Amino acid sequence: MRNMTKTTSATGTSTGTTARPTAAPAPVLGPRALNRATLARQLLLTRSPISAEDALTHLLGLQAQNVKPPYYALAARLDGFGPEDLSRLMADREAVRIVTMRSTIHTHTAADCLTLRPLVQPARDRELTYFRKGLEGVDLDRLTTLARELVEQEPRTMKQLREALLVEWPDADPQSLSVAARCRLPLVQVTPRGLWGHSGQVALTTAEHWLGRPAEPDPEPDAEPASVLDETVLRYLAAFGPASVKDMQTWAGLTRLRDAFERLRPRLLTFRDERGTELFDLPDAPRPDPETPAPPRFLPEFDNLLLSHADRGRLVPADLKGRTWTGNQAHCVLLVDGVVAGLWRLADGTLTVEPFGSLTKGVRTAVVEEGERMLGTLHAGTAYDIRFGTVVRG
Repeated sequence: MRNMTKTTSATGTSTGTTARPTAAPAPVLGPRALNRATLARQLLLTRSPISAEDALTHLLGLQAQNVKPPYYALAARLDGFGPEDLSRLMADREAVRIVTMRSTIHTHTAADCLTLRPLVQPARDRELTYFRKGLEGVDLDRLTTLARELVEQEPRTMKQLREALLVEWPDADPQSLSVAARCRLPLVQVTPRGLWGHSGQVALTTAEHWLGRPAEPDPEPDAEPASVLDETVLRYLAAFGPASVKDMQTWAGLTRLRDAFERLRPRLLTFRDERGTELFDLPDAPRPDPETPAPPRFLPEFDNLLLSHADRGRLVPADLKGRTWTGNQAHCVLLVDGVVAGLWRLADGTLTVEPFGSLTKGVRTAVVEEGERMLGTLHAGTAYDIRFGTVVRG
């Protein structure tokens, strides 16, 4: 039924009714439809033939608290990937490890490092408020200048940087000084840290110094004018959508993003999930049939797939919530039919797979084949056993 409204004359006499248009309700996307759309954006329905650099760009980086996870993340997503592909990017300074979203270390392309790190600076400034007590009497502008001089003279470990700053502020809390330097400056971890098959302690310098250019976005020729934030919203949707405002805020560790979505609303499609939450998406982004097959995938700990939505129901069944974590440590996860279905661990010559439930013979075979592929991609020439059992936590 149409909404009708009466119109009246100046004397209050009814003059009839006119139709008031009603907007059509936004289509509803169920968990499985959202799952398949997200997997497609994340290159996890079918492996992509794109380069490691293009994948890093499309995915807006990969979370990288440890060295190996980005390599496992790309092995799960790319056809023809080898660990040397990412290692070479890092050695050539085309990719870096730096604290960005959610105050965690990510591997980004050089271009995204210089664009995304300034974007999340407000969150880094807020983070510092929790360390006010330890920074009493510290001039943060002076600290920033001094820390920059130190790490640009030569890369410094955090311990070396902290000790140098304590000379200037001996009464400050040492850990707070470290946090202040990390929050105020875009500090990248220099190689060999982050290279596959190499070891190296964490040594830091500024992104500008390491990459040889300032931290500012590089506008593409003929690109439609847009703020960095608006462009990042569009890129987030391309990699993680359909998604809500709160989803992107969870991914970025930022707040107050509603205005950017509203500016972009004319360019976006809107949906709703089964709870009624408004979801935004790009008109031409893939939204596969919910029945599209999703093969098993081995994902590393802290994979961005599982950390980039406020509501993880599209990927984690409700009865498994919390099963992929112990304390603040995330475990490597197994996807079956597109959702979290178990854990895995590679240690002592064995790939151990722990399903959370029973698997059919066919699924177990597919899981083993995927495990063999992962091992062949990242550990060619090394013999490993694959077994189903209990993953040792830790």
